[in-house]
Amino acid sequence: MRLHRRALLAGLSALPLSPAFAAPARADAPAQGRLVEHPAMPSAHVQPRDVTVWLPPGYDENPTHYWPTLYMHDGQNLFDGSRAAYGSEWGVDEHIARLSANGQIRTPIVVGVHNTPLRLREYVPGDLIRALPDDMRADVQAIYGGDPLSDGYVRFLADELAPFIERTYRARIRPRDRVIMGSSMGGLISLYALMKRPDVFGNAGCVSTHWPLRIEQMTDPAALAAWRDRLTDAWTRVVREGLPDPVLNRLYFDRGDESLDAFYAEFQGRIDATVRAAGWPPDRFRSLVFPGAEHNEKSWNARLDVPLTFLLPPLPR
Repeated sequence: MRLHRRALLAGLSALPLSPAFAAPARADAPAQGRLVEHPAMPSAHVQPRDVTVWLPPGYDENPTHYWPTLYMHDGQNLFDGSRAAYGSEWGVDEHIARLSANGQIRTPIVVGVHNTPLRLREYVPGDLIRALPDDMRADVQAIYGGDPLSDGYVRFLADELAPFIERTYRARIRPRDRVIMGSSMGGLISLYALMKRPDVFGNAGCVSTHWPLRIEQMTDPAALAAWRDRLTDAWTRVVREGLPDPVLNRLYFDRGDESLDAFYAEFQGRIDATVRAAGWPPDRFRSLVFPGAEHNEKSWNARLDVPLTFLLPPLPR
């Protein structure tokens, strides 16, 4: 599909922004459940960041019950439109409260990990950058502002944040009870966390996954196609070698077909084929297309029920 360069630039500018660009308002009290703020959480691996925890309805009334956990990137965009980068939230608390009341999911504690001004470098997978041919690597790193910081970010999530959450809240500690999820670049880092640390995160939700673009001086469709093919060849190899055991894990992808999401079809199709060839069955792997959906929080909010019900299915009776 040929996309005009201006359309690509507009789409890239719509990627979720760092807190420096978001309204600093405190998260509103949700209609159901409650929010707990953990400001400026320290780390030995990345710079401090805010973390917002949503405790579901019934948490306080059931002191012996332990809950799954859903870790989500770009945490300031999840619960409160006044804090979200573009004034539109995912509505995660409303979705989960409704699905839970209807018995459609296992109800999780949600851990919203806020991004920082280093978001792009923290979310782009280091192994994928290192796998690129030498003549492409510098160009891709220039898009994201420098060397990837994602290995440190995953260590923060797996070795510091998850243990903190499980010490502080009644959270289950098995990988199958931990889901990691995000959109755009947050989809990429969710896949990476599943590949690098399946001992911690047993399930990944990758929404509108942002496979890297090189839009500088790419007005020639043939040059853009050649770039896409070389990058996809390198990345499918990394994904194929890094996928964990499908018997123990779940993996979800989706995308729209408007705005920036329209660019992802070739990338996503190759990754989907790689995952299926590795033996992932339909009850463990799903990749969907939502016609008319764009690359923004409004579209992700509209379809959030789908990844939640796949990644957090009720336990069999």
